[in-house]
Amino acid sequence: MAASTKLLFGSGLCHRLGQLTRSLHTQPARLSSFRSSKEVQSLEQYPEVEPVESAAAWKFVERLLPPQTVPRPVAKTDYPSGWQPQKSDGSESGYFVARTKNHMVPVYLHTRFRGQRRITVVRRVQGDIWALEKDLRAVVEQARNGKLCATRVNELSGQIHIHGDYVDVLREHLKAKGF
Repeated sequence: MAASTKLLFGSGLCHRLGQLTRSLHTQPARLSSFRSSKEVQSLEQYPEVEPVESAAAWKFVERLLPPQTVPRPVAKTDYPSGWQPQKSDGSESGYFVARTKNHMVPVYLHTRFRGQRRITVVRRVQGDIWALEKDLRAVVEQARNGKLCATRVNELSGQIHIHGDYVDVLREHLKAKGF
């Protein structure tokens, strides 16, 4: 086959084609790697930058920055979404469930084993965590028509794990208690 290509294209073209295919197969191209980018040059090679300290120009920059804290919600008698602000400080019950930084009740659902195992997690518990676990277990058992439920308490991290999906039930219970 090489002889027939020499006859068709001539020996010079065939030789150049062979060089080109060998160079394509032996030299990998790194087009988007830090190894292919230019090295850092001296500071004189880069343009001068001067900071702007104008208050009139800074207001446009402030709009783009994320807020430092989540603003406090406006006090209303009723919220359209059903959200309720925290009312209780936990002094009468002996335990306290702190809200998240977004003012939400910290009850979450963890799924494991492709969704076959569902565990409800109550976080940010302070105070008598065992009394809260007893109250929450009673609420879940009432929702299960008297069947027992498995729970696990982690005192160090302030978390209670309840076997099953009871996020809505526990969230509403904690909101009703003022947490």
